[in-house]
Amino acid sequence: MDVITCHLNADFDAFASMIAAKRLYPDAEVVFPGAQERKLREFIEAFHPVELKRIKDIDFKKVKRLIVVDTRSPERIGPFSELLKKPGLKVHIYDHHPKAEGDIKGDVEVIEEVGATATMLVEVLKGKGIKLTPMEATVLCLGIYEETGSLVFPTTTERDVQAVAHLLRSGASLRVVSNYMRVELGREELDLLNELTQTSKELIIHGVKVKVAKASREEYVGDAAHLAHRMMDMEDMDALILILRMEGKVLMVGRSRAPELDVAGLLREFGGGGHPTAAAATLKETPLEILEEKVVSALKAAVKPGKVARDMMTKPVLTVSPENTIKETESLMTRYGVNVLPLTKDGKYKGVISREVVEKAIFHGFREGKVSDFATTDVATVEETAPIRDIEAVMIERNQRFMPVIDGERIVGAITRTDLLRALYEESLRRSRVGEPETEGRVQPGKSLALLLKEKFPDEIYSVLRLSGEIAASMGQRAYMVGGSVRDLLRGQKNYDIDIVIEGDGIAFAKELSGRLGAKLRTHERFGTAKLIKGDLKFDVATARTEYYESPAALPTVEVSSIKKDLYRRDFTINTLAVFLDPEDFGGLADFFGGQRDLREKTIRVLQNLSFVEDPTRAFRAVRFSERFGFKISKHTENLIRSTVKMGLFDRLSGTRLYEELVLIFNEAEPPKILKRLSGYDLIRTIHPRLSFTDELASVLAGAHETLLWFDLSFTGEVPQKSAVYLMALLSGLKDAERGPALDRLSVPGRLKDAILKGVRSGKDSLGVLPSGGPAEIYDVLSQQTLETVLYAMAVAPQGLKKEVAKYLLEWRKLRPALSGEELKAMGIPPGPVYSEILREILHEKLRGRLKSKEDEELFVKERGLRAPS
Repeated sequence: MDVITCHLNADFDAFASMIAAKRLYPDAEVVFPGAQERKLREFIEAFHPVELKRIKDIDFKKVKRLIVVDTRSPERIGPFSELLKKPGLKVHIYDHHPKAEGDIKGDVEVIEEVGATATMLVEVLKGKGIKLTPMEATVLCLGIYEETGSLVFPTTTERDVQAVAHLLRSGASLRVVSNYMRVELGREELDLLNELTQTSKELIIHGVKVKVAKASREEYVGDAAHLAHRMMDMEDMDALILILRMEGKVLMVGRSRAPELDVAGLLREFGGGGHPTAAAATLKETPLEILEEKVVSALKAAVKPGKVARDMMTKPVLTVSPENTIKETESLMTRYGVNVLPLTKDGKYKGVISREVVEKAIFHGFREGKVSDFATTDVATVEETAPIRDIEAVMIERNQRFMPVIDGERIVGAITRTDLLRALYEESLRRSRVGEPETEGRVQPGKSLALLLKEKFPDEIYSVLRLSGEIAASMGQRAYMVGGSVRDLLRGQKNYDIDIVIEGDGIAFAKELSGRLGAKLRTHERFGTAKLIKGDLKFDVATARTEYYESPAALPTVEVSSIKKDLYRRDFTINTLAVFLDPEDFGGLADFFGGQRDLREKTIRVLQNLSFVEDPTRAFRAVRFSERFGFKISKHTENLIRSTVKMGLFDRLSGTRLYEELVLIFNEAEPPKILKRLSGYDLIRTIHPRLSFTDELASVLAGAHETLLWFDLSFTGEVPQKSAVYLMALLSGLKDAERGPALDRLSVPGRLKDAILKGVRSGKDSLGVLPSGGPAEIYDVLSQQTLETVLYAMAVAPQGLKKEVAKYLLEWRKLRPALSGEELKAMGIPPGPVYSEILREILHEKLRGRLKSKEDEELFVKERGLRAPS
């Protein structure tokens, strides 16, 4: 015997799923494990859509397979939970609820996060080509409409809507559906709702407003879930727990808009289950006062603490000594780009000074005055555990834009108005989108990427990320994954170049991680960075840093700082995203500078107006990223590039840094396009003032690109130095006397510089010889050149000659005589320089197609009398 069942106090989604399961398992018996909601009972009595069995009619000994729909909780299937202990029992599960500890494990599991279990089963039936009767379609439509609030609950997905469309095509009656979907409340229900509203108890737990309401009726009154939704709509609350005694049992219903409270987890303690935003439980009759006390106690443990000062503060904090002068303080503020500085003496917090005060002091002639004489000493402070709402109230009431976070007498962090606004915005988003599925390509600030990390990264990398968070937390530090891997994760692209930033001591963290992994470790103590290598896995670790530039285009001075400051020093907003790795917030997304927005809008944007002044190489990267991703460069960013060119700041760039950027460009998918874009900003003239992007240069670069692409696809196993080929092409239009200075400007290493200069001349000279020669002559000319020179020659060669160079690269240069020196010696030819001449003539004949075998070579040697004179 097969049995189909669902959860206690069955609703329309559970019943509809049982109806659908009956079509998949036609010989199975349909059995409720307990009671049903009143509207469902009325529907079954009116339409009798399926033959139902009672539990007492089922011989548990004969049950071979149990099909469970709309739940996975053993506590919610009533007496059928005893069957789970039966040896050999097969269990098939169809459910849409989130995973929970202690769930039933099925031999077959169809589990999807959609609005209704009925939706999944409609898709299964449709996939198997099983046609539904109008009654079956109507029941399934009822299930989806009830579970999704007529398709308006935030848990509704596109799949639910598509399932309803399929059911309507199958004959579902919306008239019947509308009759059973509650719209208006009756008198009894209104009385009950009024009582619940009047007697509800309000609790504030970790800033979350929860209401607990209870009521008792002898008869069943209304739809408890619908009453809960009405109360949530009527009143200002984050969550609601209803406790209703009706018809000799107690029904508990939970609803939550707050991410801090998972009502499914809460009601699981009472034998219920559901979603984080909507759950229910059915209990035996118990005094409501006792249940209310238990619920209140459970809530205190279930509500997770919201954000506190520790979660949003910036640390470490840059400070100034009270003995510093106003002039020195102004210099610090400008260097680090801050508007407020705390004062500390002997590690103790003494007050704050703002840029506004500093500038006024300078205006009044107090440049040499002590900063302590102008500091504010009565600014409100908070401890690390202060809730966000308390911080908000203080900063608004006192018109305070900078909040020091204090531990004893030490300042351990700071919260700015921007930090507070971001935290409040993220909290607002989380509350408004609780239970809402992520839109593809868009993860809301504060949301978790944990599932995406697990799905997109190999298990080995995912495990290292988890371990990194645990190790950092054990050391009192915080770990983040940053940079390109986060950017590309959100773009849906694979990028396993993992960069980990540590708020704390990156070197100490890296040593601990390498020891746990058994990985090789290379450290750079001066910069606080390290590289871990284990097999094919490579991880870069860095201490969170800030930087400032002593002069335009100079190398930066780097100092230890916070993750926010570390991200602020990066080139573009799309590269400023970070993912929390610590166990409590694993997968949380940090987006301080609008990186997600620019990913969505496909825009390259700098973080601040002096970005190219401080580091002009960012202009090259802007163009490179723009072409790689197909993104536009924002107009403001383009204006800043052009302004930097006008200032002549690219001339201050060291040749090494410029060359490194060019090498990165040459390794992109389409370097000619990037070089053309650079020319549009007048940037390739930084290599040489006479270098311009003419049609001729465009043709040569395109030829180099096509040649390198062709050679790569020829699978020869050789890897040419692309940068050498592209530089030959790029400088080919300059005069001989101009190429050397251009390569000197780039600080190209000596040997490579000589190879490039020689390659341009030799490549062009070779082409003049090729038309008059056959395979042997072409071989003699090209075999004297480097691989890069030959590829350059092929790039600039006319179409007819390209084929000859291609034959040389793929065929002719691989030919070798079959005869060896030992075999020539055996033929009576004394060793000496003549061997080289003989083997060269043999090779020429092979290239001309006249010698096919070793025997042909031996005969050729004998006939030509190729031997040393006696």
